[in-house]
Amino acid sequence: MCGIVGGVAQRDVAPILIEGLKRLEYRGYDSAGLAVVTPTTGVTCIRVAGKVGGLEEAMTKQPHGGGLGIAHTRWATHGEPSVSNAHPHVCRGEVALVHNGIIENHESLRAEQLAAGHEFHSHTDTEVVVNRVYDYLQEGANLLSAVQRTTADLEGAYALGVICKSDPDCLVVARRGSPLMIGLGIGENFVASDVFALLPVTQRFIFLEEGDVAEVRRDSVQIFDETGAPVARRESISELSADAAEKSGYRHFMLKEIFTQARAVSETLEARIENGVVQDHAFGLGAGPILDAVKSVTIVACGTSYHAGLVARYWMESLAGLPCVVEVASEFRYRKPVVVDGTLFVTISQSGETADTLAALRQATTLGYSHSLAICNVPESSLTRESELVLMTRAGPEIGVASTKAFTTQLVALMLLVIVLGRRHKMDEALERDLVNQLESLPGKINGVLELNDRIALLAQEFIGKHHALYLGRGSMYPIAMEGALKLKEISYIHAEAYPAGELKHGPLALVDEDMPVIAVAPNNELVEKLKSNLEEVRARGGELYIFAGSDAPVSAQPGIQVVHVLPIEDPIAPIVYTVPLQLFSYHVAVLKGADVDQPRNLAKSVTVE
Repeated sequence: MCGIVGGVAQRDVAPILIEGLKRLEYRGYDSAGLAVVTPTTGVTCIRVAGKVGGLEEAMTKQPHGGGLGIAHTRWATHGEPSVSNAHPHVCRGEVALVHNGIIENHESLRAEQLAAGHEFHSHTDTEVVVNRVYDYLQEGANLLSAVQRTTADLEGAYALGVICKSDPDCLVVARRGSPLMIGLGIGENFVASDVFALLPVTQRFIFLEEGDVAEVRRDSVQIFDETGAPVARRESISELSADAAEKSGYRHFMLKEIFTQARAVSETLEARIENGVVQDHAFGLGAGPILDAVKSVTIVACGTSYHAGLVARYWMESLAGLPCVVEVASEFRYRKPVVVDGTLFVTISQSGETADTLAALRQATTLGYSHSLAICNVPESSLTRESELVLMTRAGPEIGVASTKAFTTQLVALMLLVIVLGRRHKMDEALERDLVNQLESLPGKINGVLELNDRIALLAQEFIGKHHALYLGRGSMYPIAMEGALKLKEISYIHAEAYPAGELKHGPLALVDEDMPVIAVAPNNELVEKLKSNLEEVRARGGELYIFAGSDAPVSAQPGIQVVHVLPIEDPIAPIVYTVPLQLFSYHVAVLKGADVDQPRNLAKSVTVE
């Protein structure tokens, strides 16, 4: 969501901050701003509504430079997208502050500050924070102490970057509930909410932990925990390169990420299988005894990751013989679940910073779940640091807001989990070998499906004027239909919903006519004949059908029915393969409709607020 970049150096940091904001554009935002401090001019700030390009253009007309600065891209929560609501916020020309997260007690703080004589210039929850820092500075505190005292007054989630006129060599940062890291340089140091922002200047990072406050200067970094005690945090070296977030000749990041899924799957499988056997140690040191004790599984996730969990439920119950519950994280947080002894708590997140999923994990530790496992794409994320076991998906950077390769690699990771748990229960060696062989065949089969790109691009032309669509699937293909509908609505803005095909006659059939296209997923499995009957119900009411079907399935094109034939796929891994043509279809529809494929309106890549 919102992005933070900051730095303190002997050189002008403004160009570095602008480049950092550009590298965070994929996260989604609606305004941008930058503030710098120099010994001569003090705090200067410029903000724009819209894209970082507009901020860069504004800076050419009104140059801003200095050795200390903070910058921000804002995704609106409190207050509409506007210049006045954009960050950084400045208090009386003395203090500038950027903030990710939500301050839950901002209303009471605002009332208190209004009574004390503060004037407000925005409708954000953030302005109360910069005012609070200013007040403590006026009482004689230094910037570090002022921020520490301010954070003690805040309720909610935050990542903060703060600079002030009185100390032009000091950047103070704090985090609770929102990610923040320090990038280490030589004679200069930086901060950001995402590693990508700083890859052009460093690959050395310190990831702040919950409650940390840090004082960052050119030649020093001091970190304090939530009690105010100095602490040492581990330095990490990022394996990402500065060009990891490039399009590499593709028109959009999403298209690149669709076409690199075979490689991502291969890397997710690498070194996790030896001699045809999935290794327990892939899930972390000491995983074996923990997996031995698992009697049931609860999966918690949001959005696309939730759909991956739904597929895994079918696998976990049918292949491993284990009961499995899948929950939306934002709902799980406010329920009082009954916890069965021996339940493994599994969280899934691309970023590892999804606020609701993180909160669910923290809640799970108090509810009696036996152990926790995170399936994640980002090393050093909050989710991986706080989980007992971790399985990295190795999808690599995913820049497009609509998740593609993160989803397919999550499914691969979940199948690995199904196998290691299944062999402890109902799965025999022959079935394990068969599933491993299917997983190892996936890269080739994904590449085979990608050859349908031109055919799918032609099909997409029929949706230029569409405003609604229904997606249908049965069994493990129902979650894939849900994922397909999500992709279409996310990037093309066509209203799309998914249903189990057997539910058509229980309501959705009322929507079917010549203006309501129906998209079905139909591999050749034991449910295909049932699905065909459901599709006949659509045709009988004048509905237009678009079917992604196995080439060996008893489904053929005829008037009102278009079929895209997918190569034959074994049933367990079919959901992984069939999601690829649905991704391509959504992509091409969005391109034809002129939508912003990589940065769809109102959405953010990493949802770090509730």
